[in-house]
Amino acid sequence: MKGLGELERTVMEVLWAREDAGHPAATARDVSRALAGDRDLAHTTVMTVLDRLAKKGFLERERDGRAWRYRPVASREGYVTELMLGALAETGDRDAALAHFVRSVSEDEIDVIRQALAGITSKEPPA
Repeated sequence: MKGLGELERTVMEVLWAREDAGHPAATARDVSRALAGDRDLAHTTVMTVLDRLAKKGFLERERDGRAWRYRPVASREGYVTELMLGALAETGDRDAALAHFVRSVSEDEIDVIRQALAGITSKEPPA
């Protein structure tokens, strides 16, 4: 999965935040309103960015009268995971990159990694 440009990331953050808050899919007008305090963007610019994100596969959309409603295809965490896996794929030595990454995280993050690994290794294989 490719990275997002600055404006695309800003729009995705609005949609991810709405999803985290339990709000339904958003229209371009909803996104424009959410961005109004931070950025002075034309409504047509927001519509164009949403359309491009849908064509790139980051958003799914559905008709709601004359408007489109957009929702993220993947969570913020899913997107970041894809970026991390893509970065690992670019390295010549995946094991060394993983080891270096683990050495660079905080103690709290190490605990999260340990818990995730324990959850994976404690599951019984399917019968």
